[in-house]
Formats: sequence, C-alpha cells, structure tokens
Amino acid sequence: MNLAPFQVSLWVELLAAGLGGLQGALFAAEHRNRRIDVLGVLVIGLVVALGGSLLRDIVLDQPPVVIWMNWYLVVAGGSAILGMILQHLLAHVGWVITVLDAVVMGLFGAIGASKALSLGVGEVGALVVGVIGAIGGGLLRDVFLGLPVSFLQIGTLYAVAAGSGVGVLVFLTEFGTPVPIAGLICVGVTTVVRLIAVLLGWRFPEQRALTRPRPRSPKPS
Repeated sequence: MNLAPFQVSLWVELLAAGLGGLQGALFAAEHRNRRIDVLGVLVIGLVVALGGSLLRDIVLDQPPVVIWMNWYLVVAGGSAILGMILQHLLAHVGWVITVLDAVVMGLFGAIGASKALSLGVGEVGALVVGVIGAIGGGLLRDVFLGLPVSFLQIGTLYAVAAGSGVGVLVFLTEFGTPVPIAGLICVGVTTVVRLIAVLLGWRFPEQRALTRPRPRSPKPS
C-alpha cells in the first residue's frame, strides 16, 4: 500500500525538536553525579530531540532529515542551551514537560508510521517504525548516559502508549481514513494513554519465576 505521507507544518516538527532538546537538558541536569559538562548536556539534548527521527530514517533506509535540514540541529541545540540556563525554574513545572513529552511522542510516532506506510512498508513494520520514532530519543539518551533503558524497566507504559497510538493510526488507514486525521488521533491516543499511566501509576508486573525453587535437602552428616 502506498499512502501519501503524513504532512505536518515545519514549525510543529521544530517545536517537537525544541522540546526534546529542552527535556534532554533537564534530564541531564538531574544526573549531576555523572559530572556531565556543558557539551555533554548539549549532546544529550540533541540525542533526545533528534534520536527518534534519526533511527526511523536509518531503519527506512532514507536520508536522515535531521541532518539534511539545518533548522533541526539549530533549534534542538538552542533549546538544550536554554534548558541549561532555565533548569532551576523549569524543574518546578515537571508536569508541563510530561504533558508536552506525551504529545511529542505521539507526533513522532505518527510521522514515523505514516512515512513507513507511504514507502510501502507492511502494517506490522510500520507499527515498529512508529514506535522507534516515538521512543528512539529516550532510548539513545539512556545508552549515552549508561543508564538502564527506561522502556525495558518497570515504568509507566512508555512504549505501550506509543504503540497504542501508532497501532490506531495503522488500523484507521487500513480502512481508508485520511492519514492526517489518523495521525491526529494517534497523537491523542498516545497522549491520553501516557498521561493516565503516569497519573494512575499503571505498569506491567515485574517478571518472576513461574515456580518456586525447591528447598535443598540437608546433606547427610
């Protein structure tokens, strides 16, 4: 199936990149024990802002849009620097960052999945590409900082929220829904699932052994 790509205004994509840079800087500020310098904070901001788009394009074997368009790097880097300057003020409005993070995650998921569909990728593959676009920045951030990858740990359904929204987009487009409308619904579903999971503390149970180990018999004296 060959669909028209999901189109969003450039300023919306740059807003998402800028928010990612800001979030990356704030996240780096919370890990002072790792002694991250100014350049490190800038790099983490760029990774969070551009990582998902970069991984998406690599998987799709497409020229990375974040490299070919200058404004992505400029906006993401500038936002990371702004985050360093305003980190003490922004630390008190974490809920705003959480809400915007959820919206941006849904937007990048919608862009990734619809781009995959427009290139003829199958529905399951498009779902995977969309999730990669949504959570790729956070994944690379954790790798760069040497932290456990967040979406693999017990948490608030980060990848599930992205997959829910992207899955809805793929489902709707299969039944002829215009991609821009399906994309908006994807953003809404991702945002709602993510925020409800955060507010209510929804998470998957921790994996445990299915059977208890048998007690060892005492050795004969």
